[in-house]
Amino acid sequence: MSAACRADQRPNRTRSRAALLTAGAAVAALVLSACGSGGTSGGAGNTNFVAGKNGVDTAAKGERAAIPDLSGKTIDGKQLDVRDYKGKVVVLNVWGSWCGPCRAEAKNLETVSQDTKDQGVQFVGINTRDTSTGPALAFEKEFGVTYPSLYDPTGKLMLRFKKGTLNPQLIPSTLIIDRDGKVAARTLQALSEDSLRKMLAPVLAEK
Repeated sequence: MSAACRADQRPNRTRSRAALLTAGAAVAALVLSACGSGGTSGGAGNTNFVAGKNGVDTAAKGERAAIPDLSGKTIDGKQLDVRDYKGKVVVLNVWGSWCGPCRAEAKNLETVSQDTKDQGVQFVGINTRDTSTGPALAFEKEFGVTYPSLYDPTGKLMLRFKKGTLNPQLIPSTLIIDRDGKVAARTLQALSEDSLRKMLAPVLAEK
């Protein structure tokens, strides 16, 4: 695992800086064990999901948590709100250009995105812990990624998910969001094409 994977306005500036540092520290703690082949999800206790032996955790249709506000600027400067895709199945992938497993799965995600877009599937990325958009844009160009990614350098979007739900905990993490805007499945590991298709298929088949 790489080292990378582990006056009047003055008070306002200080508070803003402190808030950014706090958010950065929180997401750093979240992904301390990230950029590996997977992780534990804590499927015990008062959770509303089932931890699968294949590394994919799922929630029954009546027990799914709604996604939080996932909106903001994309890495190419556009505005995006994931809630606007309600009615579609959304594949949400959390990634960083510095993350080896993210690089390993990038083409798999793009291939499945192209294959399923006519079936009402929308892929969205959340790019995190890149200190500027340059490396993220270079990553997309290198791997031919065509779907949009929100730019989330401090990890604040990840932290909006409630604990005990199918929240992203590592980088990479991939969530399947159903047509009602609720999280149906999650994995905390890099995905092969086949694994992603198997993870997506049950939610895509729902009526």
